[in-house]
Amino acid sequence: MTVQSMDLSNSTPLTRRSISQLPINLFASVMGITGLSLAWREATRTIGLPALPGEYVGWLGTSIFLSLALGYAFKWHRHPATVAAEFAHPVQSNFFATVAIGLLLQSAFLNRYSPLLSEVVWTAASALTFALAYVVARGFLGRQQSRDTTLPPLLIPGVATLDIAVTGHAMPFAWAHEVNMLAFSVGSVIAAVFIALIFSRLRHEDPLPALARPSLMVLVAPFAVGFLAYTNVTGSVDLFATVLFYFALFLMLVLSPMVFRSHVPFSVGWWAISFPLAALSIAFFRYAASAESTVLTGLAGLFFLFLAGAIAVVFYRTISIILTGRLFEVR
Repeated sequence: MTVQSMDLSNSTPLTRRSISQLPINLFASVMGITGLSLAWREATRTIGLPALPGEYVGWLGTSIFLSLALGYAFKWHRHPATVAAEFAHPVQSNFFATVAIGLLLQSAFLNRYSPLLSEVVWTAASALTFALAYVVARGFLGRQQSRDTTLPPLLIPGVATLDIAVTGHAMPFAWAHEVNMLAFSVGSVIAAVFIALIFSRLRHEDPLPALARPSLMVLVAPFAVGFLAYTNVTGSVDLFATVLFYFALFLMLVLSPMVFRSHVPFSVGWWAISFPLAALSIAFFRYAASAESTVLTGLAGLFFLFLAGAIAVVFYRTISIILTGRLFEVR
């Protein structure tokens, strides 16, 4: 027995750590944190919250994206077979779209500081999003799928396409409107089809294991993001937009007691709750403003506090497992 496999001081096996264990779904943290910064801007406009902390949160999201991109590039270089296995996995492959969504949200955040950089990031992210949506659609239609893998993360590439329309309404390109319309059309139909399949799986199969329970909150995203995309495309909050907003709120209330349970263990998978809640918070502020309702504005403010608290807890727990090395333990 070698020293590499045994700690001689206490006769317990040493834990091996490797960059190969860096999970692709950790990019969801960029979505949640950048989404919080964009929700903070809405809170600043609607309820007068100080703006500066939200901008710091947005730059934190930028820093995290750059760090994760560098780490995952190193993982790809050192362990290409592991990355290929993730991309081929029927569930994990969907999380590659979190990279594109993170970039799209960053383009919206950066627009205030550098419109040119924002436009470049949005264009690149949109191309990546369409490419991933194409791959997912080809895979979905080209081979038999298992009901066991028909899970909420399947929605992520579709939601990513909707996010093109959410973040692209301010783009000055002559072709941006048609790209937004294409993105809204593709994302809406993909989300509608996949939601029906996922609801059917949840209705007729065993409940999700505790570790996967936070991913249920992803079901809120198509309706909250759909509200934002639809109102950006149409320029108004009409009856259909109202349906999207209120169903997103209703679904969040239904799912919360299933997700926020003490027996659900913590993992980086908890970042799945962050962006759906952030998107719903932004939608809440915009709907309250359109309704000109003091009560709804107050409720939107309370929901924003819930969002900020939830992300703060998940961020703290994630930093803890990174600093202790548990995130990189070879399992």
